[in-house]
Amino acid sequence: MNTHFDLIAIGGGSGGLAVAEKAAQLGRKVAVIESAKIGGTCVNNGCVPKKVMWYAANLAHAVDAANDFGIPTQRGPTNWMKLVTGRQEYIDMIKRYWDGYVVETGMTRIDGTARFVDARTIDVDGQQYTADHIVIATGGRPIVPPVPGAELGITSDGFFELTEQPRKVAIIGAGYIGVELAGVLRALGSEVTVVALEARVLETFDDMISEVLMDEMRKQGIDLHLCFQVAGLARTDRGIALDASDGERLDGFDRVIWAVGRAPNTRDLELDQAGVETRANGLVPTDEFQNTNVPGVYAIGDITGRTPLTPVAIAAGRRLAARLFDGQSESRVDYQNIPSVVFSHPPVGTVGLTERQAREQHDRVTVYKTDFTPMRHALSAHGVTTAMKLVCVGEQQHVAGIHLIGDNVDEMLQGFAVAVKMGATKADFDSTVAIHPISAEELVTMKTPEPEPHTHHCVDCGTEWKEVG
Repeated sequence: MNTHFDLIAIGGGSGGLAVAEKAAQLGRKVAVIESAKIGGTCVNNGCVPKKVMWYAANLAHAVDAANDFGIPTQRGPTNWMKLVTGRQEYIDMIKRYWDGYVVETGMTRIDGTARFVDARTIDVDGQQYTADHIVIATGGRPIVPPVPGAELGITSDGFFELTEQPRKVAIIGAGYIGVELAGVLRALGSEVTVVALEARVLETFDDMISEVLMDEMRKQGIDLHLCFQVAGLARTDRGIALDASDGERLDGFDRVIWAVGRAPNTRDLELDQAGVETRANGLVPTDEFQNTNVPGVYAIGDITGRTPLTPVAIAAGRRLAARLFDGQSESRVDYQNIPSVVFSHPPVGTVGLTERQAREQHDRVTVYKTDFTPMRHALSAHGVTTAMKLVCVGEQQHVAGIHLIGDNVDEMLQGFAVAVKMGATKADFDSTVAIHPISAEELVTMKTPEPEPHTHHCVDCGTEWKEVG
């Protein structure tokens, strides 16, 4: 077996496969090292199985609304095992594709745990391999805080291993993973409680998104306990209890899911042997070209701390390979204005600056906002709000941010993200003829800007702030 390669990718997930695939297409000798399952988190415990569950939840919502349109339906209990079996068969199909594709493209697949011997040498379970270029693309893992009883909870990985639907579940965390799991479980019939340290869900998103989503989650029957600092979990005669630092207790859960963030998978790589710099939290800092501090060693994807999204890791991998092997010396990812979607219920789509960020960075900010019930719910008692916001900056009102929540915003954002990337102005949006009747037409028909935020002063300390939202 060959032990020297032009490029070794450590990690067979989205980023590792992307850089390896591109390098192989350019005629290079390439190896991919994977310690678990081909496809990484996205295929096995992330985007793909999550989206299957999200579609199932959407179908459940559709059944609930069908009678209002004169279509007789009746909901029974979810056949959980049928759902998860079908989901796993779909995932297995994707993995079989990648298994075959790796062979077809001439890549060498190495199964095992990688660790650095030096900046050009990797040890995999006792066998050493060398390469001119080594790419670290090991992704992340769910965080479980070190609190008493933490082992009574499962992570998002554990959620995808469930063979029975939880009757009553608590989700700790209100970021995108927490709200996505909450929406799925509630739609499929579970009682759901979300607890979080933050004062609102999706705290890093535009205020409008958080406010509308919280309202919709409550309408669906999801119990929100915010500003709740979990001090520990305990087994009681009612089930699993969550104890807060202020003494509050929530009890009676048959499942608790940790969704408080992810940590980089770098602790077992022995990066110090290669002299690669890491931060205290395990992240590997890089420059704009994905270079680490060690020449010939690169990092892409979640471990860099930059926009932890599958398409970003794929783009970084492909551009890196083009720079290394195709003479494209300036090939790199532009991390500005990257669109993202949260598959909550309803879904969220966002690109660019939030209103708060825009007001911090620009002197002149104009905001356009609308909310409505789309025609999809015209006859339904289960209507879901759609809300949209355009954040424009400068005299020309360049569209610096788009924030959407509602049915189908996950699909409509992709095209509008192109417009933002190209520097479109509000006038460009206004000059585009609308398609009617669809929700997306609202983005090119909003005319009246929101009033400027009021400035407030604290009577005690004199602190000044602006009311935004």
